Amino acid sequence: MRIDTLALVGVGLIGGSVGLAARKRGVAGRILGVDSRPEVLQRALTRGVVDQSRPNVGSAAAEADAIVFCTPVDVIAGQVIEATSVCRPGALLTDAGSTKASIVRDVEGRLPQGAGFVGGHPLAGSEKQGPEHANAELFEGRVVVLTPTSRTDDKALSQATALWEALGARVRLMDPEEHDRAMAMTSHLPHVTAAALAGVLPPEWSGLTAGGFRDATRVASGGPELWAAILQANADGVLDAMDQLDKRMAEFRRSLASGDRDALIALLQQGKLLRDGLTC
Repeated sequence: MRIDTLALVGVGLIGGSVGLAARKRGVAGRILGVDSRPEVLQRALTRGVVDQSRPNVGSAAAEADAIVFCTPVDVIAGQVIEATSVCRPGALLTDAGSTKASIVRDVEGRLPQGAGFVGGHPLAGSEKQGPEHANAELFEGRVVVLTPTSRTDDKALSQATALWEALGARVRLMDPEEHDRAMAMTSHLPHVTAAALAGVLPPEWSGLTAGGFRDATRVASGGPELWAAILQANADGVLDAMDQLDKRMAEFRRSLASGDRDALIALLQQGKLLRDGLTC
């Protein structure tokens, strides 16, 4: 796939990685960057993530053949709609937000006829932030979920699929609501539990943490404002996932309180088998 002009709205870790991957793989002839934080945009320019900056979404969208929105989930829909008012006919619009149902619903409710938006979510990232941590190989072999609906333009879906595959990803199609239910368990609940675990550590024991604690709490280093928006956008799914975790924790509590070693081993064994079977 070859895009003459690619615009990135948000040039942090994900947007920056899209830019670096597109440059390395020859996907884009020119890469434009937009970011609400001037210092971040300057770092992206310095690192070569983007070729040129633009002051706002509209000015970048007017020049772009494809636009990838890599901003917080609570602003993506508004930015997409802003872009559709000025973008070129046939331009692809897609995003990298960690939630999909509310974004897709809000965009499709206001999408002009003929505008090609496809919801997307690369299952790749880091607790690190900013273009300085961007990686051209971030999407290599990783799953990118696209969430088309009955209103999604077939050509736009084909273009979005081709774009992410050109960046090295494996594309999977899901319903937006199903995506959010899955992410509540596989991404959003782990962040809540990591933050909760890190939050109960007595400060005087911080020097005693080793691999287990650090591995279990790594994602708690993610940006609090970014994650608050994600959790609120998928609140129902996260609450359901928390209920499931509460039930499992209650089983652990009962086995410990009753001294039931067999039950405790069974719970640990089930967790081990499921963890050992993860494939991505």
